Amino acid sequence: MALNSKRRAAAVLTGIVAVSLSAAACGGGSSDSGSGGTAAEDTTDYSKWCDMKSELQGKTVSIYTSIVTPEDAPHKASYKEFEDCTGVTIKYEGDKDFEKNLPQRAQSGNLPDVAFVPQPGLLQTMVDTGKAIPASKTVSDEVDKYFGADWRKYGSVDDELYAAPLGANVKSYVWYSPKKFTEKGYKVPTTWAELMDLTAKIATDDPAAKPWCAGFGSGTATGWPGTDWLEDVLLRTAGKDTYDQWVAHKIPFNDPKVVEALGKVAAILKDPKYVNGGFGDVSSIATTTFQDGGQPILQSKCYMHRQASFYASNWPEGTKVAEDGDVWAFYLPAVDSSSKPVLGGGEFVATFRDAPEVKAFAAFLASPDWANAKAKATTGGGWVSANKELDPANLVSPIDQQSAKILQDPAAVFRFDGSDMMPSAVGAGTFWSEMTNWVKGQDDKTTLDNIEKSWPAS
Repeated sequence: MALNSKRRAAAVLTGIVAVSLSAAACGGGSSDSGSGGTAAEDTTDYSKWCDMKSELQGKTVSIYTSIVTPEDAPHKASYKEFEDCTGVTIKYEGDKDFEKNLPQRAQSGNLPDVAFVPQPGLLQTMVDTGKAIPASKTVSDEVDKYFGADWRKYGSVDDELYAAPLGANVKSYVWYSPKKFTEKGYKVPTTWAELMDLTAKIATDDPAAKPWCAGFGSGTATGWPGTDWLEDVLLRTAGKDTYDQWVAHKIPFNDPKVVEALGKVAAILKDPKYVNGGFGDVSSIATTTFQDGGQPILQSKCYMHRQASFYASNWPEGTKVAEDGDVWAFYLPAVDSSSKPVLGGGEFVATFRDAPEVKAFAAFLASPDWANAKAKATTGGGWVSANKELDPANLVSPIDQQSAKILQDPAAVFRFDGSDMMPSAVGAGTFWSEMTNWVKGQDDKTTLDNIEKSWPAS
């Protein structure tokens, strides 16, 4: 699911899912060699994990993540090469309450070997516990080679790399039914004004349905889809510089430009004429899960659903996800067609046990080997990577290929999910809860004021 929150101002990341060459050979990566020491000093070349079977055979590495059914299946399949080559068993645990439970597990001493952390702010929190282990030299070299400076920054705390990037996603998408649009004669909007005009037209044309459907529900992470809405709109209405200042709290959370952006979100999500197709009134958004949020499109009960590229994996088996299919996604329009702001996110591989099998697995996950294996395993789509040597031919889903094109577009201005960059108390706390209160009926000003008051003192 790639949920979200916290610490650094985002930077332009055009072309992060770069056009690539072919998949690297098994264990390709850095060529350093040496003997193991402490986590910070170890110079062993863990990129040679295929040659380490005698040392790693029979070991187990545990993973803890927010990625659950159905998105967990391709993850598990993508580890087969590593397991076969090393004799290591990967033990996978998905948890919808991951963001809440990971820090608690640090307090109780029940940490996994590896955690897929979807928020730079949560990574900061885990480093602050003293339990996170700095990345090995192999992983550091792989991040420099395959990802670049921006992604390295997101996985670092105080300029020290702790976690290599895992997956990436494009959040600036609107899911819809191409067949339904064709039937009604609707065109995909290219500006925000066109999007609002289309919304109003659908509401008039089809009173039995709604233009939009949405779901904020996600266990203890309920509310995160609402944060994505605000971030996407703010990036469009206020621009990248204001967005960066807001994320870094250089302007208050309730700045007038943020008030304006939330008003535009409210013009869709809090208008009973426009939502919540297939579920109920506006308040039903709070209790509808994000996984279910877009499903009424298939029953012609709603027309549009704003959600990230990874939502592709939530469509039922047999659903054709294509430009001429049952469902497809268009780019959430900017205010005008001359700019192309793109909101996105991703996960990072944090480790908590200093052991060769853990370091070898972390090196595998940072390599092109894993990126290409994961691409091949994700037959339902909804996944891309920022790894520069991901071969686009291995992205079997058209939506993934479209995501890569969006990220590679020279006109694109990419920003990492804002809540992921904020302090966890805000980005994975009050921002989530207050957006939930907001969609239940709380007014815009109270919502933004409450989040601003919760920002930790510097």
